[in-house]
Amino acid sequence: MNLTPQQRKDRDAQRQQDASQAMKEHRANEKAFYDNFQRLKAERQAREAAESRKAQSASK
Repeated sequence: MNLTPQQRKDRDAQRQQDASQAMKEHRANEKAFYDNFQRLKAERQAREAAESRKAQSASK
């Protein structure tokens, strides 16, 4: 398949645009994952702190 210089240029531009879009989506997914991880971590720490306080008051 022989491409003209213009076709190559168009193909390369499309590939660049596709790569840029893929990176945007990847960054958005990474951010969503990180935000969810932090939320779950905070919930776990709060739950563990409450359990610790409950255990300390029960042992007194």
